[in-house]
Amino acid sequence: MTATTHPASNRLDFLKEEIQHLKDEHLYQTLKVFEGQQDAEITMDGRQILNFSSNNYLGLANHPKLIEASIKATQELGVGAGAVRTIIGTMRIHEALEEKLAQFKQCEATLVLQSGFTANMAAIPPIMGEGDVVISDQLNHASIIDAVRLTRGTTKDIFPHSDMNALESVLKKHKNARRKLIVTDGVFSMDGDIAKLPDIVSLAEKHNAIVMVDDAHGSGVLGSHGRGTVDHFGLHGQVDIVVGTMSKALGSMGGYVASTHAMREIMINKARPLLFSTPHPPAVVAACMAAIDLMAQDDALIQKLWYNTRYFKAGMKSIGLPIDSETPLCPVIVGTSEKAQKLSQRLLEEGIYGRAIVFPTVAADKARVRVIINACHTQSQLDRCIEAFEKIGKELNLLNG
Repeated sequence: MTATTHPASNRLDFLKEEIQHLKDEHLYQTLKVFEGQQDAEITMDGRQILNFSSNNYLGLANHPKLIEASIKATQELGVGAGAVRTIIGTMRIHEALEEKLAQFKQCEATLVLQSGFTANMAAIPPIMGEGDVVISDQLNHASIIDAVRLTRGTTKDIFPHSDMNALESVLKKHKNARRKLIVTDGVFSMDGDIAKLPDIVSLAEKHNAIVMVDDAHGSGVLGSHGRGTVDHFGLHGQVDIVVGTMSKALGSMGGYVASTHAMREIMINKARPLLFSTPHPPAVVAACMAAIDLMAQDDALIQKLWYNTRYFKAGMKSIGLPIDSETPLCPVIVGTSEKAQKLSQRLLEEGIYGRAIVFPTVAADKARVRVIINACHTQSQLDRCIEAFEKIGKELNLLNG
């Protein structure tokens, strides 16, 4: 069948100009497609490439136990839930995952959503309204920003990144608010630094504020057996709401809100992502449960992740490209979008996939290639990545010293 061009399609021609503008500013991105499993080495455009951009921190995306659990659940329970959870879409396996998550995160109750993004959408709007204020770190994830925008009649305020004096000033400014909610990432996804959670909790107690942490990049990475940022600082019971994802270290997909029974109940009744969207199929739920079991039983993969992280950072420092981060997220900040795109392209030519991160994801003068270390990287693969950075760093005048 031959496609027919309709006059209406011309009304979208303005998008071509916007696309060209993105290209001119070196902000244009395309989808990179790989074949096979998500692993440290992937096939892209017919070539074997080392993958240094994956959030698959522990290598669980293709772990045999997760695959086995997923297949078994599909055979026994089918491929879909068939309805939203508040009608007839809640299967026993969904609640089994939530119970397992609550035990793992050491909280009263959890609620699982379709993604980490929708988990923030489910957590914030139902509890904030007229006369309230949400106070957000300047570098919080886009899903937090969008969730805050959805609140009705709520004041929105921002404090400079990890600036505790500024946070206290904002809290004082809103001392008469009905409710105050402080929201922060646990691990900041672009810079790899960890929130000053003990200080935030202290200020929250002083000013009677609720504390919420988005631990997408902390879960499976920080704390005992990967329990996250709250566990890392020993703050169980002092952080009111924890949002997390199962699409990164846990290797599958989905998000969750870990809090109290009352928080779970209010979201079941008021959270639009739960009320108006079908939950995960049994295969995904079973894979998430298997991942939690693996992490709870053995922390060897987490130890390997941190060994690899320390090794890589030491190697990068030795070539004159020190990494200023506290986690396996390793940003190589180069400044302009053009230089970041060039670095990413040259790395790919050398067989290394490191994605350029440019405006608006980061500030216009803070463009970077973000390297993410995984437990499944071998020492030889880490060495190859460091060698590629050294070679290209000399070409682009990036090395210090």
